[in-house]
Amino acid sequence: MSGKKKVAVIFGGQSSEHEVSRLSAESILKNIDRTKYDVVMIGITKDGRWLHYDGPVEKIGSGEWQAMAEARIPSGKRLSLEEGCLSKKGNEKETAAAGLSAEDFLNAAGSCTESKKIDVVFPVLHGCNGEDGTIQGLFELAGVPYVGSGVLGSALGMDKAYAKILFEKAGIPQGKYLVFNRKRIERDIDSIIDEVEAALEYPCFVKPSNAGSSVGVSKAYNREKLIEALELAAKYDRRVLVEEFIDGREIECSVLGNDEPIASTVGEIIPGNEFYDYNAKYLDNNSLIKIPADLPEGTVETIRDYAVKAFKCLDCAGLSRVDFFVHKKTGKVYINEINTMPGFTNISMYPKLWEESGIPYGELISRLIELAIERFEDNKRCSNFDVSGRL
Repeated sequence: MSGKKKVAVIFGGQSSEHEVSRLSAESILKNIDRTKYDVVMIGITKDGRWLHYDGPVEKIGSGEWQAMAEARIPSGKRLSLEEGCLSKKGNEKETAAAGLSAEDFLNAAGSCTESKKIDVVFPVLHGCNGEDGTIQGLFELAGVPYVGSGVLGSALGMDKAYAKILFEKAGIPQGKYLVFNRKRIERDIDSIIDEVEAALEYPCFVKPSNAGSSVGVSKAYNREKLIEALELAAKYDRRVLVEEFIDGREIECSVLGNDEPIASTVGEIIPGNEFYDYNAKYLDNNSLIKIPADLPEGTVETIRDYAVKAFKCLDCAGLSRVDFFVHKKTGKVYINEINTMPGFTNISMYPKLWEESGIPYGELISRLIELAIERFEDNKRCSNFDVSGRL
C-alpha cells in the first residue's frame, strides 16, 4: 500500500463548457502532487459516457483522449466491477449501470483495479450537469468526498436568478435585473420588450440563468438586438435574465475554505472584446489580466468582504470565484456572479489570484482535496445523530 489518497479527476461533461473543462483538467493534472496522490482520470463524453483514461495528460485538452480511451474498450464487453472499465456491446457503447450502486459505478468507471477505491473526486466540470448540483448528488449517494460546493451551494451558484435573491438578502449591492421564462419569450416577446424598456435602459445584458463562461450572453443596444439576445439565451436555459448595464471595471476575487473561508487579493479583467465573453476568456489572447488590481485599499477590502459573504450565503464549500463591477465614475462595488467551479486553465484567474496571495498552484490543489475530506467528515458527523440527538 502506498499510503497515498486515490483522487479521481473527472473532466469533460455534457455542457457547453466541455472543452473548457478539458483544458482545466489538463492543467490540474500537470500540477497535482503525485507524491501525495494516486490519480485516476475519468472523462465524460458529450453524449454522457464515462471513460477511464490512462494516456498522456497532454491529450486531454485537445480532445484526443477520447479516441484513445475508446480504443482500450474490449470488443463485445460491458462494464463490470471486475474489469472496471467502460464497454461496448456490438456497435452500441453503453454503461452497465443497472444493478450497480452509485459508489460501484464511480469505482468501476474510474479504476481498472479494485485494489483501492477512490478516496476523493475532483470534478473539474463547468456548467450544467457538472457545476449545478447534479453530479454532486451522485457523489453524495456514492458516499465519496468531492472537491467543491455541495448540492445546494452548487445549484444556487449556477442559478444566477436565485443567487441574486440571496445576495440581496445578504446586503451585497447588485444591478437591477428581470427574469423571464422561455415559454413567455416564445409566446409574448413584445410584452417582455416593453417591460424591459420600462425598467432598464439600453444597453443591457441578456444571459441564461443557468450557464457559465459567458455562453449565450449578449449586450443589447436596442429593441432589435434585445429580441435576438432573448432568443439566443433561451436556447441555453428555460429562464433568462436581463440585467442593467453597469459601466464598471471587471474585478474578480477568489475564495478558499469551508466554514471559515478566506479571500485572495483581487484582479482586474480588461477585455479585448466589447465584454469578457467566451472568446475573450478562452480563445483570444487580446484580453489583459492585472493582478493585483489597481484599486484603493478600501475598495479591495470591500470586494474581499463581499466575496466571503457571497460564498457563505450560498453555503459554498472549497472554492469559488466571485465577480464584481467597480463603477468607473462612483467607485461603487456591485456583485455580478459567483462561480463554484471556476476555470483552472493556465490563464484562469482563480489559481493566478491565489499565486499572487502566496499559495502556489500545486499547493492550492492539495488544499482543495483536504477541504473536500474535511467537509465530508463534517457532513458524516451530522448524519450519525439519532432522533434523540445522540451520536
